[in-house]
Amino acid sequence: MGNSNDRLWSVQDLSAFLDIPVHTIRGWRKTGYGPPARRVGKHLRWDPVQVRRWFDGLGQNDAA
Repeated sequence: MGNSNDRLWSVQDLSAFLDIPVHTIRGWRKTGYGPPARRVGKHLRWDPVQVRRWFDGLGQNDAA
């Protein structure tokens, strides 16, 4: 992980950061879209640094 002060995010944290519904994020996972996640047991977790990197890499056309 990037910053040792950052904790891993849950799907709810990711949803709040992106201001996107949880069900949309789950749909993205089924199609292979979205920031990379890791499974911890049965739970998905996101590294905030990787989420921001993924977000910064989105092109203008991705937001259309």
